[in-house]
Amino acid sequence: MLGQRIHQARLAAGLTLEALGQRLGVSKAAVQKYEKGAVTPDSAKLLAIAGACGVRTEYFFRTATVRLTDVEFRKSHDLGRKREEAVRIRVAEGVEKRIELLNAFPEAPISRFLVPQGVPDQVTDLEALEAVAEEVRRAWSLGLNPIGDLTDTLETLGFLVLAVDVDHKAFSGMTGTAVAADGQEYPVIAVSTSWPGDRQRFTLAHELAHVLLAGRVADGVDEEKACDRLAGAFLVPQAAVIHELGERRHRLEPRELHRLKHEYGLSMRGWAMRALQCEIIPHAYFQSLMRLFSSRGWNRREPGEPLASESPKLFEQLVYRALAEQLISEAKAAELLGIPRMQFYRERCMEPRDAAADQ
Repeated sequence: MLGQRIHQARLAAGLTLEALGQRLGVSKAAVQKYEKGAVTPDSAKLLAIAGACGVRTEYFFRTATVRLTDVEFRKSHDLGRKREEAVRIRVAEGVEKRIELLNAFPEAPISRFLVPQGVPDQVTDLEALEAVAEEVRRAWSLGLNPIGDLTDTLETLGFLVLAVDVDHKAFSGMTGTAVAADGQEYPVIAVSTSWPGDRQRFTLAHELAHVLLAGRVADGVDEEKACDRLAGAFLVPQAAVIHELGERRHRLEPRELHRLKHEYGLSMRGWAMRALQCEIIPHAYFQSLMRLFSSRGWNRREPGEPLASESPKLFEQLVYRALAEQLISEAKAAELLGIPRMQFYRERCMEPRDAAADQ
């Protein structure tokens, strides 16, 4: 188990055998022996491995009680299999911590996710997804107003949501299913921390759509396009689009789209697409608007202040809840949050942070 954990930590850190060996001052062959279990590193070397891989030493001794299955990455040809594996391992580690925390409670502190009954058994055309989005929002009591914090909404519904720091633009999101030792299953969504909030939110909604539409997209219907359509309609339902833009428009003002982006958390380009999908603007004008976006570089970076990124908050909240109820120790709380115990103590006591004291 120790060797496997060292192997996983190295992959998650994006290090080759040789690179890790250089950081440890040992040969590539020595690292291979650690990973195969032929040699057990001493405590000093294990601490060095943890530092090089960006994990705490507790990671090497945590029992793997979770399987991550049905993993799907948002389509990208640039990410590569090695980076996918690194992201998968990092997500699995975060999921392990979350399920370990959930198991500390005598009664589950989060809901069990269920696909709403309004989702049809088969989706045969993209236009039908407008009604599906409205039905899903109705089932979850979301109304037609903007969803202020999509991450919090999904966590409340029973998703395990993780924000992963991946220094590569090709990764935006992935889905999977976490299977605990007792057979309990949890839907998992991971997004990149490197994208602005509107990109994060659309990725979250797109991955949610994959979960909702799993096995339901008819032959001949592009599943990625279906998930994009459902994601947009979920973030901004058709009734809200018409309310904000009107039933028919000849053109849209960029400043108008910018305001709506910050109100609903959907990009300016996403709003233009929703206007086209809801037949508010003609296709010819949409094409000219996209040419404007391209000429001004707005396809890469939209103008104005970017939308603030979202981050999962429920996990940390539940750590403190479990600590308050004496379900876990302070040491376990610090371990779950992945921070030194002294730093955790200071944060728990609401003391001013002293970076030097946390070392």
